[in-house]
Amino acid sequence: MLAAGDGTRLAALTTAANGRLVPKQFCSLNGGGSLLQEAIQRAGRIVPRERVCVIVADQHRHYWESTLRTLPSSNVIVQPRNCGTANGILLSVLTILERDPLARILFLPAAHYVCDESTLAGSLREAAIILTRNPDGLAILGIEPEKADPDLGYIVPGRKLADGTHSIDRIAEKPESKLAQQLFLNGGLWNSFILAACGPALLGMLRARLPNVVTQMETVVAYDARLGRRAVALRELYECLPSIDFSRAVVQGAESELRVIIAPACGWYDLGTPERVAIALQRLTQEPLQRVASPSRIPSFVAAPAVINLAAQHARLDRAA
Repeated sequence: MLAAGDGTRLAALTTAANGRLVPKQFCSLNGGGSLLQEAIQRAGRIVPRERVCVIVADQHRHYWESTLRTLPSSNVIVQPRNCGTANGILLSVLTILERDPLARILFLPAAHYVCDESTLAGSLREAAIILTRNPDGLAILGIEPEKADPDLGYIVPGRKLADGTHSIDRIAEKPESKLAQQLFLNGGLWNSFILAACGPALLGMLRARLPNVVTQMETVVAYDARLGRRAVALRELYECLPSIDFSRAVVQGAESELRVIIAPACGWYDLGTPERVAIALQRLTQEPLQRVASPSRIPSFVAAPAVINLAAQHARLDRAA
C-alpha cells in the first residue's frame, strides 16, 4: 500500500488550523477514519493481516504511527523521505522479496474513496488469482468509467488474453476534454493505478528503466539487512535520490509489457485535486449511497478519527468564497 505522498495538490483543503499541510491519506472524505485506514481495511478483504504492508515516509510518522499499530512492525516500510512513487514501489518490492522471493503483490494507493467496496474487492481477488496463473504477470486495474473525466488517466484495452486480462492499446494521462470524451465513448477505462504484479517481474521492469537506482537500492537494502540496522545506509541513499514518478518513468511506453484487468464501476474516486474531492462530495450529497463493504480480516480501528475532514474543509472554503 502506497501512503508516502505529500499531497500538495490538495493543499487548499488539507492545511490544518496551525498552518501545517496534512497529507491527504491522513484525511477523511466525510468524517470518520482516514483514507489510509480505509485502504488498509480494503486490503484486509483480500489477504490476512500479516500480509498487508504499508509504505510510508518518516516525516509523516506523527500521522501514521498510531494508525499502523494494528499491523506487524515489519510490515511498515519506512522511507527516510518521500522521493516519488517509483522509489516507494522499488523499496517495497525489495523488502517484500527478502521475505518471499516469489511474492505476488497488489499495490493499493491510499488516496482513493470507494462507494461499493464489495465490487472492488471482487476485482482485487480476480487480480490475485490471475497472478497465480501467470508468474510473469504485470497488470493494472482499469475501472469502467461512469463519465468522461479529463482529470483522470485512461487505459484503452485491446484483445482479451488467455489469463482473463486484456492487452493495452494505449495509456493516456489526463487527456484534454475532447480526447477524454473520445476515450470514454471508445471503451477506455479509468486508470486506478492499482497494480497487480509478481515481485520478480516488477523488479525486472524497474531494473530495465531505472538500472542505477535499482542497483543502489538493492545494495543498501542488503547492507542494512545484514547489519540488522534498517535505514542507516538507506537514509544516506535517500539524501541524494531524485524524486521519480512511477507512471512517467516506468509505465509510459510500456504498454506492450503490461496488461489491464477490467473492473466494473464501483463508485471509485481518486481524490487527487480539490475538484475531484468536490465531485465526490457532490455525488454523495445528490445520490446518497450506502457503502457496501465485504468482511475485512483487519481488526477495526478504535476511535482514530482522521486529522482533517475534507468535506468540512470544502464547506468552509465555499462559505469564505
